[in-house]
Amino acid sequence: MQEFKIRRAAVLGAGVMGSKIAAHLANVGIPSYLLDIAPAELTEEEKRKGLALDSPAVRNRIVQAGWKNALEARPPALYGPELASLVTPGNYTDNLEWVGQADWIVEAVTERLEIKRSLFTQVERSRKPGTIVSSNTSGIPIHRIAEGFSEDFQRHFLGTHFFNPPRYLKLLEIIPTVATDPALVQFMSRFGEDELGKGVVLCKDTPCFIANRIGTYGLCYTLKAMIEEGLSIEEVDLLTGPALGRPKSATFRTLDVVGLDTFVHVARNLYDSLPGDPEREVYRLPSFIETMLQNRWLGDKSGQGFYKKVRTASGSEIRHLDYQAMEFRPSQLPDFPALKKTKDIPSLEKRIAKLVFRSDRPGKFLWKVVSAGLCYSASRIPEISDDILSIDNAMKWGFAHQLGPFETWDALGVKRVVERLREEGRPVPSLAENLLAAGHKSFYKRRAGRVYYFAGTSYVKEPERPGLILLRSLKERRKVIRQNPGASLIDIGDGVACLEFHTKMNSIDASVLQMMHESLDEVSRNHAGLVIANEGESFSAGANLFEVLTAAKSGQWDAIDQAIRSFQNANMRLRYSVRPVVAAPHQRALGGGCEILVHCDQVHAAAELYAGFVEAGVGLIPAAGGCKEMVLRAADEAGSDSDMQLTPRIRRVFELIAMAKVSSSALEARRLGILRERDHITLNQDRRIQHAKQDVLTLTGEGYRPPFPRTDIPVLGQPGLAKLKLGLHLMERARYITEYDKAVGTKLAEVLTGGAFLGVHRVSEQHLLDLEREAFLSLCGQQKTQERMEYMLKEGKPLRN
Repeated sequence: MQEFKIRRAAVLGAGVMGSKIAAHLANVGIPSYLLDIAPAELTEEEKRKGLALDSPAVRNRIVQAGWKNALEARPPALYGPELASLVTPGNYTDNLEWVGQADWIVEAVTERLEIKRSLFTQVERSRKPGTIVSSNTSGIPIHRIAEGFSEDFQRHFLGTHFFNPPRYLKLLEIIPTVATDPALVQFMSRFGEDELGKGVVLCKDTPCFIANRIGTYGLCYTLKAMIEEGLSIEEVDLLTGPALGRPKSATFRTLDVVGLDTFVHVARNLYDSLPGDPEREVYRLPSFIETMLQNRWLGDKSGQGFYKKVRTASGSEIRHLDYQAMEFRPSQLPDFPALKKTKDIPSLEKRIAKLVFRSDRPGKFLWKVVSAGLCYSASRIPEISDDILSIDNAMKWGFAHQLGPFETWDALGVKRVVERLREEGRPVPSLAENLLAAGHKSFYKRRAGRVYYFAGTSYVKEPERPGLILLRSLKERRKVIRQNPGASLIDIGDGVACLEFHTKMNSIDASVLQMMHESLDEVSRNHAGLVIANEGESFSAGANLFEVLTAAKSGQWDAIDQAIRSFQNANMRLRYSVRPVVAAPHQRALGGGCEILVHCDQVHAAAELYAGFVEAGVGLIPAAGGCKEMVLRAADEAGSDSDMQLTPRIRRVFELIAMAKVSSSALEARRLGILRERDHITLNQDRRIQHAKQDVLTLTGEGYRPPFPRTDIPVLGQPGLAKLKLGLHLMERARYITEYDKAVGTKLAEVLTGGAFLGVHRVSEQHLLDLEREAFLSLCGQQKTQERMEYMLKEGKPLRN
């Protein structure tokens, strides 16, 4: 049996997808060749420079432009700019033989069968036998691409469909043909999960596979229902975004990002490829879409689509398309009382049910859209998939829906949906009929922490994924050691416990702090170590700002002081715990959440980590040991009391905190000093808790000993403070910061330089903690800080007052 290993790749096509696939390969440490066509003619600028078609700069113009777009992409395609060196651009004319050095050749050229086959004909001449070859096509049948090529080519060929942008969207659809080596399918599935950090879904070779088949149907039906119900672009986006557990980009903002031309191409491809689909006419797009294409209103790529940003006398504003008049109108947030009434329902399942079954205008629209999607998904089994799990995962991972179609069936109630379909005279999918006829109520069941799904006649256990620790499953299996409303301590096996936050946004309040203290007590007595992690949308948004603001406005200074002390003490106990503590953060770790990270023995972060001390944005400074810990790290890095060594390092810490910098990845968090060299990064977010647990066991096995409290931290004193204040003064003069930014920055500088010492002086950790707490309390009493906190809570963004 062939043993597969991918050490180097070749990406064919440097367009939007190809360049970003190469970027993501760089993210995981795999060097690649990025190839595209050589230009057939010179540009006017090249002619002026006297260049010829065989000049290297001309030969690689197209590939370099594509790679440049990836490097400048927002959000970033790379975890860090230093990874760009892993991608080597070239062209098919001069460099196609490079594919002979690759272990994986992935094609991402334009969606035309003849172009793909022509390119692969050239590739086969240079490809070494046994090399993996795949296509990133979003809809062309995989078997048609591979037809007629050698047996070795066909055995090593399959579809690998990434979703854009590949770094951020979790889904990787793998589509084998009947000729594909099953061992290769198994390898690529494992490689996709473990090395690329993807959620892998195996697909049948049907038009547009799974996610684009179901997702495009949903988008097309939304257009149809919008016209029928007379809703506007803005109204539809308000109803089909977070209210349904879907991204903020909802329907039309998503289409602007994707590109109208791309969407139309997929919809037309489905219409042409599905003559027997009962819902085929849904893929026929309304006439105003054709007008938009003719006008080149393609979305972000052309500057306008369903939305358009225009300059005004006061700056700029976003306008939306009136698709009846084909004019752009000023945006005005629609007023739907139904959304306001359901906004505070914490359960997404209950919120969706409340919205979909309303009899008002929004309810009628949502019922049409949601029920159509549910019926279509259920009716496509077994055509596009043999199981509901693959469809649900494809929609969650590829379209960022919080609930898949069959999870939504369960949220609404299968019986209730079926009864309404019958009342309306609409066909009921046989899968739903079979489920109810068998006496069942839902497509999924949970028993003793295990998930089972309906497979047509009976329930099948969801396949276990080795190396995964699922906290929800453990809690259902009664592995909770302690819990309160804000947090739980869970036994995750092998003597390791996990502290899980479960407040709103995993913010840190009194209940979380209480559980931190109780967890450390419990672990010190009965466990090998502690992992801090959760399965929420983010690790932690920081301290509960509402509680701080409420206490500040009512002058409860003792309560604030006590809360800060409790948080400081909890973090110091993390640092000096007799058992190892490893944090496993993911997504956002902000403010107090970031302060927890820097006090742990080790961090095993998800690659997608957006960490930072953001307190300055609300007129505060880190006060749970964050300032103290960053000063300590700067001092240790300096390695001496030398002013020359310490000053630039403290300045970097000052800029990090004062500018509220947030990392764009775990790699950048390491560069910012939030993570250390000894901290680990895992590509697959789902595996970080297991990896963190292993780190705890490794530390224990190595004879873990806690560090000693520090009383020898060098601080700069007044000379260092003067330098930082001068920088603040110059920034204010240049109008980079406001007067109050300067005031907050001065408080921060006073803490970071250690107080009123005449020069470099050694202090204890407690000294710095006291300075933090005093500065925080002082700032809480300032009107402008309270205004900043209030604005952040109301608007979700900083106030520059």
